[in-house]
Amino acid sequence: MSSDTALRAEAVGKRFGRRGGWALRDCSFRLPTGRVCAVVGPNGAGKSTLLALAAGLTAPTEGSVTVLGRTPAAARPRVGFVAQDKPLYPQLTIAETLRMGADLNPGHWDDGHAARVVAGGDLDPRARVRSLSGGQRTRVALALALGKRPELLLLDEPMADLDPLARHELMGTLMAQAAQYGTTIVMSSHVVAELEDSCDHLLLVGDGRIRLAGEIDELLAAHRRVTGAADSAGLGAHTVVESRVTGRQLSALIRPAGPLPGDWRASAPSLEELVLGHLRNPGAPGLHEGSAA
Repeated sequence: MSSDTALRAEAVGKRFGRRGGWALRDCSFRLPTGRVCAVVGPNGAGKSTLLALAAGLTAPTEGSVTVLGRTPAAARPRVGFVAQDKPLYPQLTIAETLRMGADLNPGHWDDGHAARVVAGGDLDPRARVRSLSGGQRTRVALALALGKRPELLLLDEPMADLDPLARHELMGTLMAQAAQYGTTIVMSSHVVAELEDSCDHLLLVGDGRIRLAGEIDELLAAHRRVTGAADSAGLGAHTVVESRVTGRQLSALIRPAGPLPGDWRASAPSLEELVLGHLRNPGAPGLHEGSAA
């Protein structure tokens, strides 16, 4: 079964335990195939839960998740997943770890591809996992995920324990994967700057809900950063995401509903300004693909 949708959530909610709080609530979005998607939000926002649902590691309490046109369980052979703690068997060597990957993914394993990912980090295949640094463990975990040539690659905070050079090398590996094989990549982070130059789609998660979802260029084009005198004509006709007054000047992140007053200066926001504006004001109306501005 083929699908032009890599990941779809419809009114998804997830609660842990009968009396536990909701990690996610009423989440709906669609991610087309072939995208490199950033899942952004503060710690505890629900990013890891969302990826675990997509990987089929847990089931939603309410709503539904569809992966590559199938249930997460049915799509699992076509999905690669790297969890935040990158669980690996410490007593195994790198070579043994890759052989385990081949045994667990019969018919879906590319040994040469996995070996090239490991070789890109100058790792000795005879080295045991327990002797590796955090960054080296990340590369081995990524080799396991990429060895099965996934159509969808899910990465939970993949760069959390990497130095700047290793982060750059990892992003290069992922972008090459997306370009060569058309892999859809979904990676979570709470650091927007890590993803701004590489991702073309955004899911912003805040307080367990989807605040923004869609193509990054379209989301940015729908917003403006404006400044003007604090006592000038108001912005009541527009959707104000966030505003603040410094001295006699007011600055705001808005979604324009028409022309701005002539005494306001407008510019395009950066992705970081867009994300921070929505996170600082949880009550601001969200924006999803296909929704009205």
